Amino acid sequence: MESQELSGKEPDGRDVRPGRRRRRILITSVATLAVLVLGGSVAAYAINSGSDTFSFFGKTDVSGTQTPGSGQKGAAGPSAKAKGAPKQSIAPPADVAALNLPRIPWDGGPAYYSKFPKAANAGWTDPNFFPIGVWYESVLSQDDIDKDKAAGLNTYVELTDDSDMGLINSNGMHAMTSKVHKGSGGETIGWLVNDEVDMWGGAGTSTWNGKFPEAGIPCTSGKYDCGYDAMKKLTAALPSGDGRFLYANYGKGVMFWQEDADASRFVNSYTSVTSNDEYWYTDPDLCEGSEGPTIGIRTTAACRRAANYGRTMDKMRRLDALDGKLQAIYAFVEVGHPFTDAKAPTITADQIGGAVMNSLIHEARGILYFNHNFSGSCISQHVLRDQCGKAVRPAVSELDRHITSLAPVLNTESYKWQFNKQLDTMLKAHDGSYYIFAMPGRTGGTGKQRLTLPKGVAGSSAEVMFENRSVPISNGAITDSFAKEYSYHIYKITP
Repeated sequence: MESQELSGKEPDGRDVRPGRRRRRILITSVATLAVLVLGGSVAAYAINSGSDTFSFFGKTDVSGTQTPGSGQKGAAGPSAKAKGAPKQSIAPPADVAALNLPRIPWDGGPAYYSKFPKAANAGWTDPNFFPIGVWYESVLSQDDIDKDKAAGLNTYVELTDDSDMGLINSNGMHAMTSKVHKGSGGETIGWLVNDEVDMWGGAGTSTWNGKFPEAGIPCTSGKYDCGYDAMKKLTAALPSGDGRFLYANYGKGVMFWQEDADASRFVNSYTSVTSNDEYWYTDPDLCEGSEGPTIGIRTTAACRRAANYGRTMDKMRRLDALDGKLQAIYAFVEVGHPFTDAKAPTITADQIGGAVMNSLIHEARGILYFNHNFSGSCISQHVLRDQCGKAVRPAVSELDRHITSLAPVLNTESYKWQFNKQLDTMLKAHDGSYYIFAMPGRTGGTGKQRLTLPKGVAGSSAEVMFENRSVPISNGAITDSFAKEYSYHIYKITP
């Protein structure tokens, strides 16, 4: 793959250099916001380049076996499995009424975190726990914690320097941070390597000069081709062997611009938990040029669709599996107006629900919210806490309560079954009942739809969870209506 030249232009001539559109923030105090236009990068890391080695925590083999390393040959990360390390079988939770159907590839669910003592000790191996996080918050008071817990959050992904880690810990909340904060302890269950290095560093092995995008070209070559070296050095700067997992988020490089070999090197060489943030409902550029159209999305209607959040999950899961091992993959969903372009769309409460549900249907192992408005009618860095989120906070809070109540179900291995070609669906079994998650797919799927049940799933009716209704089962099928592209239903069938 050719490296992106200094000009940072796409083939159609548009500027794609990191930082043109979305902003990430560094909040240093309540009164001071250092807003950096980084296209998603988290800046101001203290890089310790004194070591060329770093700790890498293993993923789960696609067969369900834990392996101590997962770097590809030739990658910047480790390429060889640790010799003599015992393999540990991670079996999915037993189903009371197992079906004679194939299964979706399984990373182990909550058991995946058993190899990370800090996460395990914090309860992440509990089938009743499901990660629901928020990006880059400040926690300064009990009121902050109370508001976040009321919204259904349980995890912070990156925190401001003045955040109170003891307060987070005493309230049973969790954190992934890019450095050791004062007072860090059991609340910190993972380390954030960085954000969107695939975009601001680019695929390539040239030398990272230690700069982040706001300081100039990050690669000594003068091109954007040092992402692997940046990830290596950023990882080396973090504590190793301390029982915490490594996490990184990626962006449009991995999703659209890079060949699989380059993209999978990012995904598979450095982390045990990863994600990708494509904001299909609000990104002003995602439906154009070398982004959406490169994967067949050619109209705005096809682009602004909940099913595309599942498409992001599918891409990440496919890349993740290329090395034969699986890691936990989370989904990012915006909750406001995350772009500086005032004309860009603002996501609605119903769209958030659809985006989250489609991500879960496509096997997201956690949900992360981007909690910042950089334009629109209400600028905010705390959308789920303040007045800027009044239109979405009630729905997000209810959605998160539903997810938490469904954690024991979500934390089981899914079955493969096609209920209806126009719907995106997921089938699970737990505690003597079957659960069907369904919503419109990438095209069609609205209006009245028939869901054909697999052999073995039987009953007279299906409870439609959280809707105070049921639907009859007739001739081995459910018939129900989906009003909008983001509409979803969760059916519970107890034989």
